[in-house]
Amino acid sequence: MKNELILLAHGSGGKQMRKLIEGFAGKYFSNPILDKMNDFAQIDGGSKTIVSTDSFVIKPYKFPGGDIGKLAVCGTVNDVACSGADVKYLTLALIIEEGLPIADLEDICKSIKKASEEAGVLVIAGDTKVVEHGAADGIYINTTGIGIKSIDADIGGEFVQPGDKIIINGNIGDHAAAILACREGLSFTTPSVSDCAPLNGMVKELLAQCSNVRCMRDPTRGGVATVAGEIARQSKVGINIFEQALPIEQSVLGACELFGMDPLYMANEGKLLIFIAAEEADKAIEVLRGNKYGKNAAIIGEVTDKKQGVVLQTAIGSSRILDELTGEILPRIC
Repeated sequence: MKNELILLAHGSGGKQMRKLIEGFAGKYFSNPILDKMNDFAQIDGGSKTIVSTDSFVIKPYKFPGGDIGKLAVCGTVNDVACSGADVKYLTLALIIEEGLPIADLEDICKSIKKASEEAGVLVIAGDTKVVEHGAADGIYINTTGIGIKSIDADIGGEFVQPGDKIIINGNIGDHAAAILACREGLSFTTPSVSDCAPLNGMVKELLAQCSNVRCMRDPTRGGVATVAGEIARQSKVGINIFEQALPIEQSVLGACELFGMDPLYMANEGKLLIFIAAEEADKAIEVLRGNKYGKNAAIIGEVTDKKQGVVLQTAIGSSRILDELTGEILPRIC
């Protein structure tokens, strides 16, 4: 890659981003914790501390259903929660562009406070930098989440097994559709609203009643198809996705038709892909639907021993390969 340049596609969550991360993280930072390539890291020791870090550069920084402050809290909380840990603390770093209205910063901080209180986490440290006008698109945020894992279950992309069922806790593509509508000035009969939400409470309820959750992952950049591909590669399994079972709002389908997109590659910020032993799938659906963030939970696929990657079983009875996202369909989405 020495003679190449960084492209927007290198931040899309898809194939180019994977190659970039593997090329540099694998080359310079390889170690047993990082090499698992989950969205969280477990620091070995009696406390079972879980750490995850994330950065947020969304444009616009205010959008239907939230803003960059709410997004930063929810995105980081959800990554830590996917390990099965109780999320306890956040650090918060703000990179602010000269000229940002103080009123906007106040609104963003209010959103951070509200989302943190709902998630039950404390902001315990941070940093603030100001850059020249035109250098940061308003504001960027970096966060680190810290949690404590009290359960003994191994949860991660490497633990998925043939026969497991795949569940999503609600509608696909809402976040990307909301951002797209906001940027393009679109309006739909049913307005598109981001699904941005802290899911650690829902995860805690799930793990209290289901002991065979193998993996949880939030399908943000790259969407359901790309994240499913990552997990298939980590566990060396095949994955079938059932098109007829996918919960998708009409406004999302409309946006996809208008712009030639596939909802399976659109970003989500309040959804989890949950891989669970088949015998507990129905119980998991019951638990999820009892939570406000899981009312539209559905079983959307299953894991197979055929190492063919991710395959979509279509509504007309055919099948097609769902490859990792190539290129960038909607930059600055989170």
